[in-house]
Amino acid sequence: MARIAFIHPDLGIGGAERLVVDAAIGLQNQGNQITIYTSHCDLSHCFDEISSGQLKVKVFGDFLPTNILKKFHILCAIIRQLYLVIKLIITGEISQFDFFIVDQLSFCIPLLQLFNSYHSRVLFYCHFPDQLLTKRNSTIKSIYRIPFDYIEEYSTGCADKIVVNSNFTKSIFHETFKLKIDPGVVYPCVDLKKQENTEDISEFFKNSKFYLSINRFERSKNIELAIKAFAKARKLITGPKARLVIAGGFDSRVIENVEYLSELTSLCDELKLTNFTIRGKLIVMPPSTDVLFLPSISNSLKISLIKNCELLLYTPTREHFGIVPLEATLYNKVVVGINHGGPLETIVNYDGENIDEATGFLASNDSEIWSKIILKYSNEIKLEVKEQLGKNCHNRVVDNFSRDAMTKRLIDNLEEASIKSKTKVSLNILFITVAFLAFALYKFI
Repeated sequence: MARIAFIHPDLGIGGAERLVVDAAIGLQNQGNQITIYTSHCDLSHCFDEISSGQLKVKVFGDFLPTNILKKFHILCAIIRQLYLVIKLIITGEISQFDFFIVDQLSFCIPLLQLFNSYHSRVLFYCHFPDQLLTKRNSTIKSIYRIPFDYIEEYSTGCADKIVVNSNFTKSIFHETFKLKIDPGVVYPCVDLKKQENTEDISEFFKNSKFYLSINRFERSKNIELAIKAFAKARKLITGPKARLVIAGGFDSRVIENVEYLSELTSLCDELKLTNFTIRGKLIVMPPSTDVLFLPSISNSLKISLIKNCELLLYTPTREHFGIVPLEATLYNKVVVGINHGGPLETIVNYDGENIDEATGFLASNDSEIWSKIILKYSNEIKLEVKEQLGKNCHNRVVDNFSRDAMTKRLIDNLEEASIKSKTKVSLNILFITVAFLAFALYKFI
């Protein structure tokens, strides 16, 4: 039995948070003692395993800002994380663990290595290099990011073991960093125990069928692709009235979430799609609704939507892995995804002949192509073919993406970290890093 601490920036609702929760539950079920440390956790906006108390969570530093005048997000994120780790150092909690699993932000790893006990090890789970997630649309922004990019690479290299979420991310890791490290691959997972306690939505969608998009309301999720494809296809879909449901993580504190939802509703207006937004419990929906927006849905409602949808439209163009396709295929639902990045590892494209293994469709970022796939699946593909595709979906999840499979890979990598020499931290570089952050904090706050 090991004592394991997770360090995660914001324990809300998203793919990264789902992975942390699943990893923590998997390791806890193996008899390990788990604690998740985070800078923010809202019990009304988190996964059930957190709100129910199934996992032990401690929050440090939520009083610190997440941005300064809507800028300096990365600086604030680093400061919040460093405050959290300094709190662990001051309270002595840092010495209570055998392993630290850090994800998303690597900046705290040198401090963990310097102040934790000799026997403990640090594993860094890289969802994607942070420096590739920011837009550099000006010379000033590019210069501003230089020290952060350098610190990210240095601090990432301070981990005793690095793992990534897909082979695609592994290739990007090697392209981005000059580190002579070959990270392991630990795929995210889904809980194979199907949720039975779901919401009854049969009356809500009576006399209609719907296509489903589930993503956080962020521009990188490319949700407009689903809207445009649906707009082209909807009048040609046979049978009951067709609707598009767009659901997912939404946080009113996040400016992009608010702006993007507004942009998507405006796009619907431009395309003459009647749209309606519901926050919270489902209420009466106007019969004329073409596109229904459901921001910040519960997990039980999400599963209900997946179980009852015609097709899942997964639109991110540069997804590092993507957990939503797995959640859908667990319930035998066919997925359409972009033919790039993570979906290439979770979706097997149906070419008309590979009926024994195909689980969905892969296509380029083109609404015309997507609309043709929607029409082909809805109007042309026979029921027995759809059922076989659904069976393939479920079998692929069970064989490759179960929680047990992820936990085993994670334990294997923790064991690798424990038998190697502890990574040493350069005090000179650490001093320069802390000095830079202290200067940045003084300059901008």
